[in-house]
Amino acid sequence: MKRIYIVGTADTKGAELAFLRSVVAGTGASPVLVDVGTRACPIEVDIGADEVARAHERGAEAVLGTDERGIAVASMAEAFRSFVSTLTDLDGIVGIGGSGGTSIVTAGMRELPIGVPKIMVSTLASGDVSAFVGVSDIVMMPSVTDLSGLNDISRVVLANAGAAVSAMASAPRPARSGKPAVGVTMFGVTTEAVTQIVQRLEAGIDCLVFHATGTGGRAMEKLAGSGLLSGILDITTTEVCDLLFGGVLPAGDDRLDVVARTGLPYVGSVGALDMINFWAPETVPPEFRGRLCYRHNANVTLVRTTAEECRRVGAWIGAKLNRCDGPLRFLLPERGVSALDVAGGPFFDPEADAALFEALETTVAWTDRRRLVRLPCHINDPQFADAVTTHWHEIADRNA
Repeated sequence: MKRIYIVGTADTKGAELAFLRSVVAGTGASPVLVDVGTRACPIEVDIGADEVARAHERGAEAVLGTDERGIAVASMAEAFRSFVSTLTDLDGIVGIGGSGGTSIVTAGMRELPIGVPKIMVSTLASGDVSAFVGVSDIVMMPSVTDLSGLNDISRVVLANAGAAVSAMASAPRPARSGKPAVGVTMFGVTTEAVTQIVQRLEAGIDCLVFHATGTGGRAMEKLAGSGLLSGILDITTTEVCDLLFGGVLPAGDDRLDVVARTGLPYVGSVGALDMINFWAPETVPPEFRGRLCYRHNANVTLVRTTAEECRRVGAWIGAKLNRCDGPLRFLLPERGVSALDVAGGPFFDPEADAALFEALETTVAWTDRRRLVRLPCHINDPQFADAVTTHWHEIADRNA
């Protein structure tokens, strides 16, 4: 019998939690009701807020001993995160909440491995949920109505959530490939390159392709840091541009640190470093509006990086690479770094590309293990995919 944890603030969501427990029980699963509220609990629960609060590093008093709601919510989130990390009998989890409850429950959900079913029914689920989801696989489900007592709408939504988490927990797990997993970064403008690389390598490795949207890079590096990747093919490092120049899909300041920390085999390149990402044209900051822009679609506007910006990007990446002592190759496609940066294309700018390449070449202390490779081709050319494949085999086979 699958054990499904049902989590919420029972002090304000008691009726909803009790209803959700009955739904999960009706599916044949075993519900475990957990209270993460900070005030008196009006319903019977399996795990009380005091038990969760004791998991806080400073004890239950740090969570339940304050009248400041903001402090209590933040402390309970920390406590629930620690509490979840000790569980060994959890097959799935479903949470409900408004802003405070969502913050608390998702803090714990993010501690669980990818693949463990996680559904969060939230009043905030139709907005920007990146802070709640992070790089996990939490399913955010809009509550539609507020979670303030049961009604005909909330019963349907909660019934769907309970049935869904039980079905997810009971579903057979796909067989693993048995091949070593390697992270690969891709953007729309480097899709052709990555597709060719994957085709050349997929017989021997399980290529996990990540969309380089900030979240994608963080997800890949979290897996690498958790020991779940055997190497990285960082073809598309575009997230660095958004980090340095205020784009909407930025990397974190710790981008590439995991490569230095783990020593994993790494083949990198300069994919899509010709662009900074913004949303619709009217959202582009004033300082960029006189620049060369390209409307990728109705909701995404790209700004071409200048030669000076490319120098900054190259120096930033180069400083990170200097801390990497594992086997590393960094490839420079001299005829363009994206589908837009091609002869006759809207972002074709050999001067800007040359500034990027020169900054990388002069910043990094290149060695036999840390090598720069210039290629007389475009990033989406078959010649580039061939070179990535060759260098990957060279460093990965030697490291095996």
